[in-house]
Amino acid sequence: MTHHRPIVGIIGGGFTGATVALHLAAMEAAADILVFEPRTHLGAGLAYDTSEPVHRVNVPAGKMSAYPDDPESFLRWLEETDALSQDAEAFSADGVSFPRREVFGRYVGAQLAPFVSSGRIDHRRTRVVGVQREHDRWHLSCEDGRTVAVDILVLAVSHPSPSLPRVLRALAGEPKLVADATRPNALDPIDRQDRVLVVGNGLTAADVIAALRKRGHEGSITAISRRGLRSRGHPKAAQEPFGDFLTVPALRASELLRRVRSEIRGASRAGLSWHAVLDAVRAQGQSIWAILPIAERRRIVRHLRPFWDAHRFRIAPQVEQALDEAIAEGSLSILAASVLSTEKAGTGFRVVLRKRFETRALPLDVHAIVVTTGPGHGDILQSQALLSQLAAEGWLSLCPTGLGILNEPDARAITAKGEPLENLLIAGPLARGTVGELMGLPQVTEHAVMVARRVADSLARLEPARIRMPKPA
Repeated sequence: MTHHRPIVGIIGGGFTGATVALHLAAMEAAADILVFEPRTHLGAGLAYDTSEPVHRVNVPAGKMSAYPDDPESFLRWLEETDALSQDAEAFSADGVSFPRREVFGRYVGAQLAPFVSSGRIDHRRTRVVGVQREHDRWHLSCEDGRTVAVDILVLAVSHPSPSLPRVLRALAGEPKLVADATRPNALDPIDRQDRVLVVGNGLTAADVIAALRKRGHEGSITAISRRGLRSRGHPKAAQEPFGDFLTVPALRASELLRRVRSEIRGASRAGLSWHAVLDAVRAQGQSIWAILPIAERRRIVRHLRPFWDAHRFRIAPQVEQALDEAIAEGSLSILAASVLSTEKAGTGFRVVLRKRFETRALPLDVHAIVVTTGPGHGDILQSQALLSQLAAEGWLSLCPTGLGILNEPDARAITAKGEPLENLLIAGPLARGTVGELMGLPQVTEHAVMVARRVADSLARLEPARIRMPKPA
């Protein structure tokens, strides 16, 4: 018979998984911490593992940190490492820094480095492809052929890849149909003179347009979304949040919308912009969300989410300037439209659009199409083999809001029978359906710390030494 310390397995080593591991290690929890992440370094993940020079953090560096109680940690690291010395475009006109995303990824990796080098955090450079539950432990099947048993499992997996719209699926595989613009070198097939259609108008679309301009693209770009909304920038000057949505909380989506509009009018009278009100909604977002009934949450997702996303997820000033210049030059058009049909036409595509509130079809000939419609949340449980397996066995279920995986407010996954699992936790944006505001980095950091504490509490209830029967040789 052998004695084993409890083992915590974290699937996903992007910002969320890395931050859970970082804080769990700092708590000196009595357990082995294993992070399963195929990338070379922990902390970058999909968001920060990019070498594209126009990919910048979307909020000022002073609001980004791996430590909720030390908001200036990233700023100090930038100064200590002189990381911005070769980036003349890092600062906005008012001197606020918006570093490249890869720089923030390096910062997170630097925070974990001491724990990784000491062995306190074990970085397993492999992908988990299957999970089975046996005798209250989770047995992870890895891509490298190994199987690892863990006592507590944290799912910190990434968003699912974008789903190709049905009207474009007949073109799947065409070199100049970019189905996932977040992949490395995704824009390489697009030539400088190509006419481009961008389907979607959020943060990824803004990144795509700015990246094309940085590459010297000279062709026309048409960006479409159902409502024609584009991501907004930051206020010209810093503002404190404005508005109280909790003293008398709204219980209906329509009521919440009226309150937001009323507060914006009040902010305007006080000399503030709408940014201050949306910042207040964001700061109070998790409490607002918790009060709303499920049916009202679903109404918000169905009807208001596009407006929220366009105002909440703001673009860096450098990206905003690139879009403004393209619009002023006439090379970028933003339309409220949807795609009716597509077909291959010569070296490009014939696309038929329908503009909002119009019945007349609008034909458009383009050389390339870039899809930026965002993660396919509806397919989250089918997006990875391990999630499909856990769902098929009843250990996971889809959140009724459609935003992620169903879980308790303390991150415990809820089974198909409605029962919370003590040793299976959901960390990061895939817990958004339960938590509410969980996309901005400060909120993701706070959630990761909460998950780490939840794991530490669970470990304290486990026996200091777990006795296991050795497996046959």
